[in-house]
Formats: sequence, C-alpha cells, structure tokens
Amino acid sequence: MRILSWNIQWGRGADGRVDLERTAAAIRAAGAFDVICLQEVAANFPGLPGGAREDEPDFFARAFPGHAAVFGAGVDVPDGEGGRAFFGNLVLSSLPVGQVFRHLLPAPADPGLPSMQRTCVEVVVQASWGALRVMTTHLEYYSELQRQAQVQALWALQAGLAAQARLPEKRSEREANATFAAWPRPAAALLCGDFNCEPGSSEHQRMQAAAAVDGVPVWLDAWKVAHPGAAHAPSVGVHGAEWPGRAYCCDFFFVSPELAPRVRAVRVLGGTAASDHQPVVLELG
Repeated sequence: MRILSWNIQWGRGADGRVDLERTAAAIRAAGAFDVICLQEVAANFPGLPGGAREDEPDFFARAFPGHAAVFGAGVDVPDGEGGRAFFGNLVLSSLPVGQVFRHLLPAPADPGLPSMQRTCVEVVVQASWGALRVMTTHLEYYSELQRQAQVQALWALQAGLAAQARLPEKRSEREANATFAAWPRPAAALLCGDFNCEPGSSEHQRMQAAAAVDGVPVWLDAWKVAHPGAAHAPSVGVHGAEWPGRAYCCDFFFVSPELAPRVRAVRVLGGTAASDHQPVVLELG
C-alpha cells in the first residue's frame, strides 16, 4: 500500500505560479498511490497569491479517476460575491472508503497572532489486510498554543479509539434506524500532513507520548520506524521558495503501533518544486 502526503500550497510552486496540472503531474511521476492526502487545497478562494479561485477538490477528483475524493474545509467563509470559499484538506482513495469523519481542531485564543481554523480529515479504507483509518491534517503555523492543543486533540482521539478497540464488541438490535448501523472504525491508523513543528520539538514528542492505560505510544513517527537513528530528510526549504529561509522537516507520517511492522519505506521526494513543501511517501506491506 502506497500513500502520498503533500502540502500543495493551493498548487503554487516555488516560482510563485499556481499550476494544478504541474502538481498532478508531479504526483503521477512518483508512481501509483492507493491514497493521496493533500493539504492547503482551496475552492473558490479569492486573494490567494497566484490563484484564480480554482475549484481544486473538483480538479484533483477529475485528475485521478478511480479515486474517491473526500474534502474537509477548515475555512468556510463568504467569497464576497454571494458564494462560499473553502480551504482545507483532501483525501483521494482508490481503496474502498467506509466511514468519513471531519474533525475541527481546537483553536484556543492566542491574542495578537494570526491563525485559521484547522481540520483533520479521517477516512476508513479497506486495505488488502483489513480496515484502517487514514487521517490527514495541517496544524497551526503562527500560534504554538493552538498547535499544542491540536496535537493533544489528535493524540487523545487516537488514544480513545485504541482503548475502545480493546473493549468486547457489543451488538444491539434495539435501534432499527439505519443511521445507527455499526461501521468499522479500527484502532489501526496512520496520520499524515504538515504539522508545522520540527523533529524533536515538544509537539513532535507529545504526539508520540504513551497512553497511561498501557504505557504504549499512541503514535509512532514512521520515519523513525523506517530509518532508525537517521535524521529526517527536509520537507521544506529545498527549492528556494519565498518561505522558509532554511531546510528542515515539518511534514510527517505517524502510525499506530499495530501498523509499525508494516512500514516498508518512508521517503521525501525532493525533486519537485511544485510547492514550497515536498511530497512524502509511506509504503506499507
């Protein structure tokens, strides 16, 4: 199973030009993917540098036929012309998709700093070995307070589901309404995206903290699973975009402990300049 995660900066390359065809071509050049997770995806959003209010979820759904498209907007605001403008995360899956969840992440007040509403899109997909949850997110850049709260929320979400998975299954025939039907939502999960923090930061460490119930880490950094002792390859600052001024890693894959034995490879694709971030690829076996 191959998964790609990429902050595409609404299709804006290191040259400042928005070119969605270039973005799609870079994904195709990296090979076939079962799941594609994109961050900073816009729809009808005025004022984005280089943009022309493209409907990007629709573009990528058409660019990758055979993939179900699931979009989650963190920002949903008037476009100034009677319509709506959206900005968020997109999941494209060629695997069967079950339940879908769109989690709005916390944003505690942090006066004096700009911020936007952040979200995490979660889809349950059916891999060859069984169901797993694929989650993608983009955490706050300016406010450490908000970023810490968002990390805690993503940690707690996984910790709660892992604990729930250990409980004996209960079936009830009391509720006939189809909306109460049980759908798979396993503990096995991966979480990817732009976390706006660096390896070894307090946020990075907090994400991998152990649950009090059993002392097992809730999330594991997949790079460290695949490359023990090796420094993370940089995912930003590679091709001279206006941001940032240095190369480092802030784009990660985290996996739940039961998925760790399936991690075969984690790679940062450094060759493309189609965004200010580089794509990251996870391979599971």
